[in-house]
Amino acid sequence: MMVTLVIDGQEVQVEDGTTVLEAARKADIEIPTLCYHEALTPYGACRLCVVEITSGGRTVTQASCLRKAEEGMEVQTNSERIIRGRKLMIELLLARCPNSNEIQQLAERLGVKEIRLKKKNEDCTLCGLCVRVCHERMGVGAISFVKRGSMREVKPPFETYSEVCRTCGACITVCPNDAIKIEEVTRNKPIPIPSEFNIGLEPRHPVYIAFPQAIPKVPVIDADSCAHFIEGECRACEEFCGPEAINYDMKEEHLDLKVGAIILATGLGFYDISGITEYGYGRIENVVTAIEYERLTAASGPTMGELKRPSDGRIPENIAFIQCVGSRDLRNKAYCSSVCCMHATKEAMLAFEHHPGTKSTIFYMDMRAVGKRFQEYIARAKREYNVTYVRGRPGRIEVNPENDNPIVWYEETISGEVKSFEAELVVLAQAMVPQINKELAETLGIELDEDGFVKAPNKLLQPLDTTRPGIFTCGYVHSPRDIPDSVTQASGAAGRTAEAIAGGK
Repeated sequence: MMVTLVIDGQEVQVEDGTTVLEAARKADIEIPTLCYHEALTPYGACRLCVVEITSGGRTVTQASCLRKAEEGMEVQTNSERIIRGRKLMIELLLARCPNSNEIQQLAERLGVKEIRLKKKNEDCTLCGLCVRVCHERMGVGAISFVKRGSMREVKPPFETYSEVCRTCGACITVCPNDAIKIEEVTRNKPIPIPSEFNIGLEPRHPVYIAFPQAIPKVPVIDADSCAHFIEGECRACEEFCGPEAINYDMKEEHLDLKVGAIILATGLGFYDISGITEYGYGRIENVVTAIEYERLTAASGPTMGELKRPSDGRIPENIAFIQCVGSRDLRNKAYCSSVCCMHATKEAMLAFEHHPGTKSTIFYMDMRAVGKRFQEYIARAKREYNVTYVRGRPGRIEVNPENDNPIVWYEETISGEVKSFEAELVVLAQAMVPQINKELAETLGIELDEDGFVKAPNKLLQPLDTTRPGIFTCGYVHSPRDIPDSVTQASGAAGRTAEAIAGGK
């Protein structure tokens, strides 16, 4: 059933049960509010959404988030009386929380420039969003209102640490003023969900998009972290999904496909270097891997492209790159990962482009720049980007306790001298490994070599084939290679697939 009402002279038609606030938003009429949230029951605490309502010949002022729309109702959202009341309320809120950006912005829009009341310098506006989301959506009740009147506060029940708090962060998410401090609510420690795309350098939400260029670019729900799948609560995302695409009953499906050929392009992974203890990864804060460095310099990364070292957030001006960490090492991976020399050179140039004057030192065993014009690229890095190459394999990394700078100890192979080098950040080029395991290889019926790469029956005549006809490979799963070589191989693999299918094999 639909009802028709008039808001500021504009006729609006909405479903029966819709609040005046929701009806105004449908008509693009702005009514300010600090305590309304689509996923929570209306509360009317902030009193900013109060409007004049005329119905049945009687005019009253009511909170638009609480009053339901009625047939023939007339609403005034910006009468002189309403504007005067909002200004007074904003002044009261500003006196309570003078440092709140959201309240300051509302005050500016309403023309409130001075506060005639004594400032209290509180953080919490008592909007109740955190309390409601904890009770209504999470079904916990770890925080609540305590005391009355001017002494009212948001605290755990009985003003003691909550034992039932799940540290889900829902209260922090909805708070408009960042007033919730989880350590003041519970002794339970939050366990962030590491972002796979950003290599665990920042947390992600249970509902997320895998990475910015994902195809299809749609959010997914992590059932292992979602409060609904864990506790049967929340379901807030249903309230916000316009296309109504949320289906909590979906199950994982296994599909059987009949195909004429398979191209194996599972890419690369990174060798676990935690066992290479001499470099201090995981123990020394300012020692990072090359892929972590890549995310720190990316515009879509955790620091929005600002290269900041982990210990203190300072921009490093002296960076050391250590090559072959796990590669060309009989204790770990004996093969060369192929791309690391050029990758480190590119990363060093990026550091200079981000912050001109940055000095980068690359410690290498052998410079393997075999591609077209790669050597010119290295010469350009030396000439224009303040990059120095040192032939020598570092033996260990220590920490300067005065400034947290890593100290690299190495033997310079040309002179045979043992030297030390103090940097502000150290980047480790960890070995790269094929992203295929024995279980998948056995399922496909193909063989792997001693390093885990897919074995070709004849590297010269059939470089993209596997030991099983009809299954082809391209990219790093076949052997160490960079992006241009992988793209070339992909075209070749597509051609071999076409041959196999066209030949009826």
